[in-house]
Amino acid sequence: MEFKNENEFEESQQNSSEKTGNTIREEPITDIINVNHSEENKYAVDATYKVEVNDFMEREEQEETTDFKPTEEVLLPPEKEQSRTFSQDDQKNKKKRRAKGFASTLAAGVIGSVLTLAILPYTNYINDHFPKVENQEASSSQQGTQVTPVVAQPTAVSSNSIADTVEKVSKAIVGIVNYQQQQNNFYGDPNSSQSVESGSGSGVIFQKNNGKAYIVTNNHVVEGASKLEVSLFDGEKASAEVVGTDALTDLAVLKIDAKYVTATADFGDSSTLRPGDQVYAIGNPLGLDLSRTVTQGIVSATNRSIAVTTSAGNWDTNVIQTDAAINPGNSGGALINPQGQVIGINSLKISESGVEGLGFAIPSNDLIPIVNQLIKSGKIDRPYLGVGLSDLDQVPQMYWQNLPNITKGVMLTTIEPNSAAASAGLQVKDIIISMNGKEITSSSELRKYLYTKVNKGDEIKFGVYRNGKQMTVNVKLSE
Repeated sequence: MEFKNENEFEESQQNSSEKTGNTIREEPITDIINVNHSEENKYAVDATYKVEVNDFMEREEQEETTDFKPTEEVLLPPEKEQSRTFSQDDQKNKKKRRAKGFASTLAAGVIGSVLTLAILPYTNYINDHFPKVENQEASSSQQGTQVTPVVAQPTAVSSNSIADTVEKVSKAIVGIVNYQQQQNNFYGDPNSSQSVESGSGSGVIFQKNNGKAYIVTNNHVVEGASKLEVSLFDGEKASAEVVGTDALTDLAVLKIDAKYVTATADFGDSSTLRPGDQVYAIGNPLGLDLSRTVTQGIVSATNRSIAVTTSAGNWDTNVIQTDAAINPGNSGGALINPQGQVIGINSLKISESGVEGLGFAIPSNDLIPIVNQLIKSGKIDRPYLGVGLSDLDQVPQMYWQNLPNITKGVMLTTIEPNSAAASAGLQVKDIIISMNGKEITSSSELRKYLYTKVNKGDEIKFGVYRNGKQMTVNVKLSE
């Protein structure tokens, strides 16, 4: 629609009055509302709509020429003098036309408003004529809802704060005191002995089942104990029973009466860890006086291989490296992620002069199968070879000087009778250099291959040097 100012509208009224004849047409006509993009109104909608209405403007303009007071004298041109006289019928018809014109005007206004509200939001009219709207609160004209400003959302890692998470997990962390028998000859009785505290560590309650609560810890925390005492978060103490141990992986499972336990911890997926992830170590460093100490750090590396010496021999342990402070007494405690899941069991650290922030934990994905097997059978069922081993570089060269250009391998120091090795004909001082074609340079590599690559009943081809000569010995592992 074309918009005009008030003066233009009055002029149009006068012009239409002048052009009106002596008689007024009563029949309705069709007004055409033509809305297009003209140069003067480039923001209108380019569409044409037809609305059936009476020519109410023309009739109103004509009626204005006849609305006068009886006492006034109105001078009109001679040709329009006859318009002064109106019959009663004309007056009635005029009233009807005025009523019909008002109804048509109202209908046209309603239709025009609806069309404008429906179409205007899809144009740039408001944005171009009211540029300051950009700086105001944005609102949706079409839906009537307020648009929320776009902001960066924090990564949802936990519904609770770290303090809440630590408080919850700490209820599942216990202190473990290792008591060992010690001879007491003070009174001259060689048979007298008493239990003496020989060390302490930490543990994690991970399950309650059939009236028992199960705790995972390190083997070196409980090794050699004649009695184990568990201290819970509320100060209660309970005697613990060993379910099973595995010296090679340095893991052990204990159990206590479930009546002492109010909370357990869940294991997380350690394979999802990446260097830089935040972790928290919870344990009892330096004894129970500093129980449930929490230290914070990051994952420094995953899948580290650390050579360790255990009571079952040398072993390359797969560990998570962290800079969270781990001290004596933290062994067996939990390494958790921000969600409160246990993703590792704190096991060892490098404590040398000038070394800081090098702690290691056994990954949860590695310890879960060991824990399940310990609960089931009390031990880890691995293939058994029946030999004593020693790395070649630790054996005096006089015992292997006849070897041609061989400096790496494993020497057999003992052979157990009736073992798989004895049945296959392996001998003391034999030097193993390969297993099924894979080069073996140390005793830890031999154990790793034996415990992870083969099963009971399998046959292994050992590459062996005996008296300076190379040979192959086939060993069938016992069922």
